Amino acid sequence: MRGTSIAMNHSLYGPRRRVKQMFTKVPEITVYFWIVKLLTTAMGESTSDYLVYHINPYLAVILGAAGFVGALILQFAVRKYVAWVYWLLVVMVAIFGTMVADVTHIVLGVPYYASTLAFAVILTVVFTAWYKVEGTLSIHSIHTRRREVFYWAAVLATFAMGTATGDMTATTLHLGYLASGILFIVLFVLPGLGYFLFGLNDIFAFWFAYVMTRPLGASFADWFGKPKSITGLGYGDGIVAAILTILIVAFVGYLSVSRKDVQRRSTTQEYERQLTQL
Repeated sequence: MRGTSIAMNHSLYGPRRRVKQMFTKVPEITVYFWIVKLLTTAMGESTSDYLVYHINPYLAVILGAAGFVGALILQFAVRKYVAWVYWLLVVMVAIFGTMVADVTHIVLGVPYYASTLAFAVILTVVFTAWYKVEGTLSIHSIHTRRREVFYWAAVLATFAMGTATGDMTATTLHLGYLASGILFIVLFVLPGLGYFLFGLNDIFAFWFAYVMTRPLGASFADWFGKPKSITGLGYGDGIVAAILTILIVAFVGYLSVSRKDVQRRSTTQEYERQLTQL
């Protein structure tokens, strides 16, 4: 009995206590996920550009940072995935991430190719640290606070890098916004084809496509919003941002009601099995 008691105490207060399991805090990867993700990347680009050029740019950055911090606190406060909370933070990451990349280029004078490389290094460091500490980069494994921190650090880095990359191809490489958008459509689709046709690692395919959504959405947002003199269609950043916001609200509202993007137990049971073995 004494040995059994010791064993039970060890399992209750020993290694198992090191991992505090939560309900999953991220959505299932469906077609709706990619649609809303692309809409948020485009909306973040247009909204950031509109704010920076229509109010004091320093005030715009402060507002962007405040919105990002507020949405981040809200996301970490909820105990499970809530569609509007999750996507609110993604939107604020899109806006603030765009501002960070633009400030790096416009205020600090860092060339787009240099900022793209710098943000790529930061993203690589985040992924490396995440994998070294947790042993996985799967979006279906976001069940602890630490993994949630790694996840959002990676998301923020992808937005900043994607913004710089899209601006680099459009301006530094002189492709223009439409050609850049087409280029990133191809790069976005490639990992999916690799996964379905050639068995490409699903986690690598997901994160590669995820990174590409940022310059893809931003390129088309700029194409619609920027003046014709710089290869845009000239509709204006404000109009584009407003239309994209309406679309995002509609899709997120639908997901909130239908719950089609809520991860089911079947997608997380393997992780739960691993927890019981700790």
